[in-house]
Amino acid sequence: MARSIIQNIEDSIKTKQKLKKQVKSIEKIAEVISNTLNNDGKVFLFGNGGSAADAQHIAAELVGKFQKKRKGLPAIALTTNVSILTSIGNDFGYDLIFERQVESLVKPNDVVIGISTSGNSENVLKGIKLAKKIGAITIGLTGSKKNKLEKISDIILKIPSSNTQRIQEAHIMIGHIICEIVENRIKKSE
Repeated sequence: MARSIIQNIEDSIKTKQKLKKQVKSIEKIAEVISNTLNNDGKVFLFGNGGSAADAQHIAAELVGKFQKKRKGLPAIALTTNVSILTSIGNDFGYDLIFERQVESLVKPNDVVIGISTSGNSENVLKGIKLAKKIGAITIGLTGSKKNKLEKISDIILKIPSSNTQRIQEAHIMIGHIICEIVENRIKKSE
């Protein structure tokens, strides 16, 4: 059992070490989010399962605080309102749960972040496509396999792994790094 634990820790570290090659993409994402927030835009995030939890986690860091005491930043996870999710799922189908919310909330120049370890989740793809059509800046967070999300996002960050657990671990680490950078670049402070 100890060997398995050590192997999982080592695999996680190796995956995260490979992200050093994507520093420019991470900086670009943080820059885009900072610019949007500094210009009264909003950040919207969504995904399924663990990616839904990651979307909520990142939104909470921006709305609450990450490291600095400051005013809350407008970030919304489109994965949290059970009434909206179940009514859209029932009335329109699960594939439209993010698209319908994007349609009602997103404005041009907002940032919309779709998180999908496979990069092929139909509801995430539909939400990103509509956000792009509206004029929002779209960001995709995904894994290493070739996927549809990378083809439609303005900025893509592919975690160098095909292992769902490693991808999710790296997504939340990247989310924390981005929150730290944004917090240091944001004009809104208490």
